[in-house]
Amino acid sequence: TVKLNDSAESIDDLNNIPIKTVNGATIFIRDVGHVRDGSPPQQSIVHVDGVRAVLMTILKTGTASTLAVVQGIKDQLPLLKQTLPQDFKITALNDQSLFVEAAISGVAREGVIAAALTSLMILLFLGSWRSTIIIATSIPLAVLSALLALSVFGETLNIMTLGGLALAVGILVDDATVTIENINWHLEQGKDVRTAILDGAQQIVVPAFVSLLCICIVFVPMFALKGVAGFLFVPMAEAVVFAMIASFILSRTLVPTMAMYLLKPHIHDEKPDPAKASRWVAPMIRFQQGFESRFDKIRENYRNLLAMAMDHKRVFVIGFIAVVLLSMLLTPFLGSNFFPSVDSGQITLHVRPPVGTRIESASSEFGDIERVIRKNIPPDELASIVDNIGLPTSSINTIYNNSGLIGYQDGDIYVSLKPGHSPTADYVRTLREKLPRLFPGTTFSFLPADIISQILNFGSPAPLDLQIAGPDLDKDQAYAMELLRKMRTIRGVADARLQQSLQNPQLKINIDRARASQLGLAERDVTNSLVATLAGTSQVSPDYWLNPKNGVSYPIAAQMPEYRVDTLSGLANVPITGTTSGLQILGGLATIVRQKSSAVVTHYNIQPVFDIYATPQDRDLGGVASDVRQIVSDTKGDLPRGAKVTLRGQVATMDTAFTGLSLGLLAAIVFIYMLIVVNFQSWLDPFVIITALPAALVGIVWMLFTTGTTLSVPALTGAIMCMGVATANSILVVSFARERLDATGDATIAAIEAGMTRFRPVLMTALAMIIGMAPMALGLGEGGEQNAPLGRAVIGGLIFATGATLMFVPVVFSIVHGRKRAQNVPAPPMPKPSGEAYA
Repeated sequence: TVKLNDSAESIDDLNNIPIKTVNGATIFIRDVGHVRDGSPPQQSIVHVDGVRAVLMTILKTGTASTLAVVQGIKDQLPLLKQTLPQDFKITALNDQSLFVEAAISGVAREGVIAAALTSLMILLFLGSWRSTIIIATSIPLAVLSALLALSVFGETLNIMTLGGLALAVGILVDDATVTIENINWHLEQGKDVRTAILDGAQQIVVPAFVSLLCICIVFVPMFALKGVAGFLFVPMAEAVVFAMIASFILSRTLVPTMAMYLLKPHIHDEKPDPAKASRWVAPMIRFQQGFESRFDKIRENYRNLLAMAMDHKRVFVIGFIAVVLLSMLLTPFLGSNFFPSVDSGQITLHVRPPVGTRIESASSEFGDIERVIRKNIPPDELASIVDNIGLPTSSINTIYNNSGLIGYQDGDIYVSLKPGHSPTADYVRTLREKLPRLFPGTTFSFLPADIISQILNFGSPAPLDLQIAGPDLDKDQAYAMELLRKMRTIRGVADARLQQSLQNPQLKINIDRARASQLGLAERDVTNSLVATLAGTSQVSPDYWLNPKNGVSYPIAAQMPEYRVDTLSGLANVPITGTTSGLQILGGLATIVRQKSSAVVTHYNIQPVFDIYATPQDRDLGGVASDVRQIVSDTKGDLPRGAKVTLRGQVATMDTAFTGLSLGLLAAIVFIYMLIVVNFQSWLDPFVIITALPAALVGIVWMLFTTGTTLSVPALTGAIMCMGVATANSILVVSFARERLDATGDATIAAIEAGMTRFRPVLMTALAMIIGMAPMALGLGEGGEQNAPLGRAVIGGLIFATGATLMFVPVVFSIVHGRKRAQNVPAPPMPKPSGEAYA
């Protein structure tokens, strides 16, 4: 083999390469420069708790699991550390998997608590531990079946799917509860267990199936949602639908089978005797019997109240409608947000010193800012502070950056709080007030720190993005500044700032073309010389050196040292060479002028754009957006010719989602009505059934208003869910009233009997749902605020809908079917209180 030394073996060999011979003297690279293993001029600086560091950002693909990616990285870190120096420290910062794990654990915990509370409620009403075991067993099996179906459809275990399962827990007990209660009713009639199971299951299969369809059909419009709302809530809808279908199937199969082995024939008039029970069971028996006694009194009071309403139907109906209409007037006072804000225990602060500030000066200012942050956050609550100053070297990082970087002076400060910290919003509010006063001329903006808000902003640094697009930059900027001044006066607006800046310092080099031509130079020669001097030859003549020791190719760039061109005179002395001319200096060919330029150039649909970003604070997003639109309308006369103003960001997506969900709510009511029409073969009875739905909407409004919860996508989702459950309960009352009407011929008596007989099952199903939603409504745990409006909307809607089902629906039924009791039919005695679910 033959090997030549045509490639340097080491970096020092590069210094020994000859480049020219003059008068017999050889000039080497080391004579005119120095080759070293270095790096390009620094354009980013990172500090972790005040110590210089290197920050590596790892992104995942959309289909990958956050937990799987993070865990895979953590598994590789020990192997990576073995190849690094011992003093090298690797620390995981801003680990989003912690929030995801905490949020998922919180939702799962809510589901477990809801299932436990619901089981206790069933035990209290039924007084049978055997029946309670049967019902409680069906809940986890229905959840597991739903998880299996979600896996088949390619869904993952996340906050939304778990939220859907937690939402369904309260409803899952309905099918099993109704089945068991109806079996118990048949057992009370003296039937044996097998006959009671067969008769009870057959008796309720059709009404139960209709109720299932009513609950599932309300989620059909959600599958038509577009954008982020569709991606978020379609999995939730699938989780609820799959769980409900599984619950219905289990109530037809597992529940009767377990009842066959656990339930026993009833002995008439035999009640448990506390005196004969053990000392552990006796108190529970006495408590159960006391509850039954008090419940019978409550039901008797309900009968008297319903009878009173029947005696004053006109006044009752008019008063009910008036309350509904007046309550709906509270809707504008609720406010509107796309999604509730989440306290993730993290603060992300974007800092922009005056445009053009050197990165070294910006780094010093960032240190002062971090000292202010440490003074305002107690040390026992502060976990870490990380800053990332300047522009990322990777174009991928630049593309995915959502903080609005425009230059080397910009940077982000990430503050992580320890568990048990005070509300993050309080610290943000304090820093918003103090930092601009302590650092005048620097722009501060608090960005979304949690992964959910970042997604909802679509990569934008703020939920409000007011864009001014037009052909005249100067006039557009003047108009944008006018809008910015007015926006800062809006109540609830924070961090209002103009993203683009025309104040970036710039040196313009005006070349004397005639002079350059006389010297044999062209514009291209000047450009190439300046690029090689200021940015390195990698821009115009890329070259690489292969290191034989490690097999890595390193780029080779020739560049003048920065300290030689750090003044105007140094820049004027830059040598200019051409192919046909000798050496010249820049100052002999051109003049250098100071001027300003755009720090960043933004286009939307080709047109140049100015973005005004803003974030709501202590006010709902919808209210702030409404005031912003009003300002745009008031200043329409000042809009430059050809310019256009558009409000984008999270607001536009929120409006689209609200429109889709509102239409979905109306569609759900229509679907429910048509479904009941088909089942009842009547137009009037379905109308009577859905008269409880306006009360559900009123309950949602009152619950959101009293808890200070804004109207949001989760709240609207809860409203849609509430429509199905409220309709299912109303079907119980009207279906039995129809049967009693056929028997008595008197609509009023039939309605009262239906209310009395259905009082227990309606109350049980409503309470099961309310108790199941209580943990979610409290918003406990990480990310709990996200689904809290959903739980509150369902609880408020069901409370009012249950009242309307037991009071308003019977009254409306008696009016619609207002026939006098047939004279040949004697007045039937009042029904004995029964736990019958379906007649």
